[in-house]
Amino acid sequence: MLRWRLILGVLLVAGLAGLCWLDAHAALPGSYLGPLAIVAAALAAGEMLRMFRTQGHDATAWTVYVGTLLPVALSCLAVVAYAKPPSFVLGRLSWLAIGLAGGLGVAIVGEMRRYESPGKSITRLALASLSVLYVGGLMGMLVQLRLVEPYGYGLGAWGRLLPLLSLIATVKLSDTMQYTFGRLFGRHKVAPTLSPGKTWEGTIGGIGSASLAAAFGIAWILKGSAGFTPTVLLKTGAFAIAVTVTGIIGDLAESMLKRDAGVKDSSDWLPGFGGVLDILDSLLLAAPVAYLFWAVVL
Repeated sequence: MLRWRLILGVLLVAGLAGLCWLDAHAALPGSYLGPLAIVAAALAAGEMLRMFRTQGHDATAWTVYVGTLLPVALSCLAVVAYAKPPSFVLGRLSWLAIGLAGGLGVAIVGEMRRYESPGKSITRLALASLSVLYVGGLMGMLVQLRLVEPYGYGLGAWGRLLPLLSLIATVKLSDTMQYTFGRLFGRHKVAPTLSPGKTWEGTIGGIGSASLAAAFGIAWILKGSAGFTPTVLLKTGAFAIAVTVTGIIGDLAESMLKRDAGVKDSSDWLPGFGGVLDILDSLLLAAPVAYLFWAVVL
């Protein structure tokens, strides 16, 4: 299993790096990462359905899929539409908001069409809405990060990917360091019923080491050695701490869903990793926080 995990890990990183390179040099931003996000959202919606049905809930499949994909698809459309950045970055979120409203509307209309007798519609509607908000909304925020450009730094094509890549690198480094510190020093459990392997020692060590590395790394990318000033490091450090902490909460949130459904992984199509939700769990909840920092603070 460890061998497969290492092989797939290298392939996933290499594949993502290749798509990022292509997307950074594409005529339209999002030409390569957008389709990847839509495919990932469809797979994640299927994993949500699997967990719902494991609990015995007969969720309406098409409303889950369509409602979840709408926010992600409209966010991808926003990336293409805003190839030339407007003056006010937060205005781009209207595309995601329309997608969320449309997704919830699809869930409601779907249950209206299916309604036959009392007792099930509220549950089915709640499940579809959870998928729309948790998967569609938060993955839409990941896509929206492709729109945020670090203005005034002159970073070139790769610089326009920095908001998205900084989130992925910081959160995944935190995940790795939490595992390392937990194996070496872990004694006290954070949430024994949700994630028995997560310890306070690993959590604190992961947050601290990843935040320190990310703070200096992002500051150097933005301004070189001149970026190592208290003001810049305070901003990049706050960003790193915020996304690592929310990443941990996101990880525990997905663990809660899996525990409640009685499954170990959201899916089994990636040996050693699980499914799409298992890979993205710590990124989803951190995406809105990263967007806020890159759009307003950094």
